Amino acid sequence: MILRLTPLLAGLFFLPLSAAEKPNVLLLCVDDLKPVLGCYGDPSARTPNLDRLAAHALRLDRAYCNQAVCSPSRNALMTGLRPQTLGIYNLPTNFRKSRPDAITLAQHFQANGYRTEALGKIFHTGHGNTEDEASWTVPHFRPDAPQYLLPENAAPKSANNTKTKGNAKGQGKKPYGAPTEAADVPDDAYADGKIALEAVKRLEAARSQPGPFFLAVGFLKPHLPFVAPQKYWDLHDPTTLPMPTRNTPPEGAPDCGPQFGGELRQYKNVPQGNAPFDEALTRHLIHGYYAATSYLDACAGLVLNALEKNGFADNTILVFWGDHGWHLGDHGMWCKHTNYENAARIPLLVSVPGKSPAVSDALVETVDLYPTLAELAGLPAPGGLDGRSFASLLEDPAAAHRDHAIHVFPRGDLLGRAIRTDRFRLVEWKRIGASPDTAVLELYDYQADPGETKNLAGERPEILADLRKILSSHPEAKPQIHPNATPAKSEKTRPEGPSKDRTALFLQRDKDQDGKLSRDEFLHHQPDPDEAPKRFPRFDSNGDGFLSEEEFVTSGKGTRS
Repeated sequence: MILRLTPLLAGLFFLPLSAAEKPNVLLLCVDDLKPVLGCYGDPSARTPNLDRLAAHALRLDRAYCNQAVCSPSRNALMTGLRPQTLGIYNLPTNFRKSRPDAITLAQHFQANGYRTEALGKIFHTGHGNTEDEASWTVPHFRPDAPQYLLPENAAPKSANNTKTKGNAKGQGKKPYGAPTEAADVPDDAYADGKIALEAVKRLEAARSQPGPFFLAVGFLKPHLPFVAPQKYWDLHDPTTLPMPTRNTPPEGAPDCGPQFGGELRQYKNVPQGNAPFDEALTRHLIHGYYAATSYLDACAGLVLNALEKNGFADNTILVFWGDHGWHLGDHGMWCKHTNYENAARIPLLVSVPGKSPAVSDALVETVDLYPTLAELAGLPAPGGLDGRSFASLLEDPAAAHRDHAIHVFPRGDLLGRAIRTDRFRLVEWKRIGASPDTAVLELYDYQADPGETKNLAGERPEILADLRKILSSHPEAKPQIHPNATPAKSEKTRPEGPSKDRTALFLQRDKDQDGKLSRDEFLHHQPDPDEAPKRFPRFDSNGDGFLSEEEFVTSGKGTRS
């Protein structure tokens, strides 16, 4: 049975936020989901839970990731900084190699009295990358679940799940198992079902816990492999699913623009190299993607129902966010890893109690979510972010937010920086730091050519010039940081490391948010209650009986809190 939101959910999004308490935040993150949802107008989608959510939310129709690959996109969400600001475009490099003192979205809420919890995939882990412990009040939850339930689909033992330079391009041994699986199993047999059940437990537990929560729930599907219980495959007739209408890259596209599914070609029984997929395989993979999306929808529905059942829905800001899009055979391309529309455009829903449902065509970027959530929760505005709040769109969805969005993708020693405006996309491919005169360019007109069939860079010099002027207003991208590099010295000194950020600690202790700490606020929950009173007069350099932020931060260096 597909999980559905109860009828009461229809009204709860219109209740005003209580002025006496901070709103909770529920952040639902999904992996590799393009907007193939009923609420985005896809007639083939079977996503009743997310469609019901969208009916009571702000739906952003032109939201874009900052890079179409997992780790950099999630860094953008959690730090509010673009990949080209961090200098991180790959999977292995942890964001703290670039910004060791960054205060993440979760840390910002934590410093303002929130209990922050993460389930499933929020930051990208693996490939040498790690979870960010400083962001979470309690340890991150990772489900213990097999990727496949049918033995015939498992990865070959001889492959040892180890990539080689050859099979990164779809050559040689295949390190992964089957690209799909349909098993007659319950929802919690796979990881996403377990993540959903854990989220339900956390919401039940939150009823007896003090203070507001920031709960980030990261689902894994529809990321490869497309595994889902059989009942979600049965929701879709594969003969009616949309098939790609163009199987070749845009006319005139440079070699660095497209890609042909190297990630997918590492799975069993998938053609190698750049060999085309036949119609049967194409249809089967598309069927698997839609089935995995329906499974995700059911898991999300379980969490949404629990939010209401436990009495939190009338005081919870709810965000549904996809980390990037996906190519489903369009232009002969599969997976993400491009600067084209299907890889860069993401689903984004924002529901705030007391705000009417709406649809916005405003251009927004993933980095904009950090300052938006801070503003919606009434928290101090974080500084130094690339993002800008779009909270005003909840009041006026027809308003503009940005005149362009920017996103990037690397290809070999080139970086493609893309400017997306209301009508056009420019992609400039060049080495970082090289002269713009060395760049290879792409230009697409989505009004005249929504399918990106032709690169117009050689035909529209006036448009090209305008867009390149916009691009020149952005700083040059930073080069990729080596994953094992010594962390850079941050613009904001944090000598005691991420978990000891005294500015964040000051904000957390300043319960009445008056910009100073009373003696009681300073002593609250000190780890050494016998010694802490002796520190207060030493920190209080002007003797006024309060600690300013400067006194707390500078006097406290090298001491306990």
